[in-house]
Amino acid sequence: MRSVLMVPAALLILVASGCAKEPVTMPASMTPSPGASGGSTASRSQPSISQPSTSQSTAPGGTTRPAAGRTDSTTARPSPRDFSGVAALKDINFDYDKYDIRPTDAKILDASAAWLKSNARTLLLIEGHCDERGTNEYNLALGEQRAKAAMSYLVALGIQASRISIVSYGEEQPLCNERGEACWAKNRRAHFLIKPE
Repeated sequence: MRSVLMVPAALLILVASGCAKEPVTMPASMTPSPGASGGSTASRSQPSISQPSTSQSTAPGGTTRPAAGRTDSTTARPSPRDFSGVAALKDINFDYDKYDIRPTDAKILDASAAWLKSNARTLLLIEGHCDERGTNEYNLALGEQRAKAAMSYLVALGIQASRISIVSYGEEQPLCNERGEACWAKNRRAHFLIKPE
């Protein structure tokens, strides 16, 4: 009789406490803390694209998007398909669950800024990417914060914010599909694409 009561009690405790998935993530409705990057409720098939402007709205999850129906002062929101890679702009990588620019990646961004200054008639798209851990919404926001961090660094070096757009793909476009830290580290990145102005 005693063992019959133990099984339902154990199940009740398990259901009440929940099973946490590693890593534990914040709800998408919370904005990320400085040590972690947060969530967007954008669908996975359509990555969220942000352009700097004075009229932006805040989507659930604290992500910034252009106001509905509004275009940038001179152009419509860019399509990522219009951009292509260039060897001079190298990817930067991020630590797990972070969007801070690391010193080695700052040197890469310094070189990218120099190239962008000498190619002033190009527009830049920064893609934010994550590894597979975390929820889809969390990873979309984390990718956006990584793209924004790279953008802020370049703007601080004198690149015009109006030349830069960002997009987050979260975990949707991995470079490596194996499971393990070496592979995941490759997927935590910001990727840079350009198109002529």
